[in-house]
Amino acid sequence: MIDPILPTYNRVNLVFERGEGAWLITKDGDRYLDFTAGIAVNVLGHAHPHLVAALTEQAGKLWHLSNVFRIEGGERLAERLIAATFADTVFFTNSGAEALECSIKMARRYHYVTGTPERTRIIAFNGAFHGRTLATIAAAGNPKYMEGFGPSMPGFDHVPFGDIAAVKAAIGPETGAILIEPVQGEGGVRGASPAFLRELRALCDENGLLLILDEVQCGVGRTGKLFAHEWAGITPDIMAVAKGIGGGFPVGACLATEAAAKGMTVGTHGSTYGGNPLAMAVANAVLDVVTEEGFIARVQQVSGRLRQRLAELQDRHPSVIAEVRGEGLLLGLRTVVPNTDLIAAMREEHVLSVGASDNVVRLLPPLIIGEAEIDAAFAGIDAACTKIEARLKAATSEGAAA
Repeated sequence: MIDPILPTYNRVNLVFERGEGAWLITKDGDRYLDFTAGIAVNVLGHAHPHLVAALTEQAGKLWHLSNVFRIEGGERLAERLIAATFADTVFFTNSGAEALECSIKMARRYHYVTGTPERTRIIAFNGAFHGRTLATIAAAGNPKYMEGFGPSMPGFDHVPFGDIAAVKAAIGPETGAILIEPVQGEGGVRGASPAFLRELRALCDENGLLLILDEVQCGVGRTGKLFAHEWAGITPDIMAVAKGIGGGFPVGACLATEAAAKGMTVGTHGSTYGGNPLAMAVANAVLDVVTEEGFIARVQQVSGRLRQRLAELQDRHPSVIAEVRGEGLLLGLRTVVPNTDLIAAMREEHVLSVGASDNVVRLLPPLIIGEAEIDAAFAGIDAACTKIEARLKAATSEGAAA
């Protein structure tokens, strides 16, 4: 008999009742250090008082309005995002996949209204993850996510991540844009070098292409900048944002320059729930905190400390951890053993993490962690690695005896 909830997740048998900062707590009172943060969503941790207050206040006023009316919270959030980024305009969605859908439509529409409607193809990168809609799984090109959902939506050309020669070779008369995650999260916490991002920007400028950035996972302070592309000193034409911008409430956004958005006129796109008053209240509250003076600088400081401790763990446990990678508080441990073994062992030590491609364990803590959480994570991962090493040694001994 099928489960009441469609069984598309391999769920861990843990039920959490509440959260406090970087900690999740079960009904029995067991505390787990949350280094998943809802997969890079809960940037301010659980039950942050400023977010709780903003949501509670708005819930007593208005929950939902149709987008046929003005929504002041959305207007305020758009103005603040524009002031903090390259963008001139913003479209609000409910998720990262929807923000990417808007980005893809916007790029195609741009070329349609500028007289080159044939330029519908988008260059994307192997190892990417852009969402679960038909368009976004086609954009990522991962066979695992596309299997059984064919035919694939056309219009995407995939090249190796970081290979500028392959990008140049893929540009043709039908190419309209380049789509990239500055840091691939699901793809194994692989970061594009600043030089590579600058080369992509130059290629777009030279060939009349739009540069689309997917900062759904790596944005909103996660890498130690408000947005990850800032490390390269470039600006995109279009950018998809979600996850952290809502701090746990479903919010996404497609940000764009005035030029890139010129084709998105009345009736070309829409959303029932996108930009609703509850979402806007929470997202504005997130931005209040993340843009406070010193907040992003503190993320850089804390992430440096965490990375230092992780490097120490790599030195201690080379038979388990092969590499520490990532930027800011989007970090990964590439493991020698199956990454699922380390994830399970960490969970036994009450430290929660999530997997990624390339045999990587992702560490995505809330941006508000401090020394106490770093010390707790170090102790938990250290104990987990020690247990794995003991199991490996026991298995080797049993094999030798046999």
